[in-house]
Amino acid sequence: MKTNKCNLSIACGIALVVVILALPGRLHGQTAAAKPSGGNGTSATRWSVQVDQVDPGSLDLAYSFQIAIYENLVEELKKTNQFQQVFRDGDTRAGEFPNLLVLKTTVEKYTQGSETRRAVTTVSGATKLTVRSQLLTREGKVVFERTVNGDVRFFGSNLRATHNLAHNIAKTIKASSWSGSGQPIAILTGQL
Repeated sequence: MKTNKCNLSIACGIALVVVILALPGRLHGQTAAAKPSGGNGTSATRWSVQVDQVDPGSLDLAYSFQIAIYENLVEELKKTNQFQQVFRDGDTRAGEFPNLLVLKTTVEKYTQGSETRRAVTTVSGATKLTVRSQLLTREGKVVFERTVNGDVRFFGSNLRATHNLAHNIAKTIKASSWSGSGQPIAILTGQL
């Protein structure tokens, strides 16, 4: 009886190896090929993006705000499903992607608000952030540029402004007429 169980175990193991080798699939660590994004069945170039650390500019912006903007940007860009891959600053895997854009964010204005004043009056105490966001190719060519605002006016912590800002940046990039070809249709400037 032991021989039958042993033979059955060996046969199951061999069958499992054959099935694994026979089925096409992704190995751990491989990324899926880019899916066509055009509705007409043509294969369009899918870009990846690397999010650079937030530049506080000449402002004395708390490090917690810089990190919160950065982390929220990474998450909000992933939610848009516009990019094949979203990389963090310094991720060495980004170099493997030929169609890589870099998102640079520079803080231009910051108004520190007060959660207490917002809760009491709702007309004062707003936290406001204004940043310049740029998408650049590896060669440094600007394909998208926009000034974007984020704030928290009524209820919520001051850091909620960073989430709103990141959401507005991702929404602006997704809604823009940027072609995704790496070539600017026209540099988009303006405010949201």
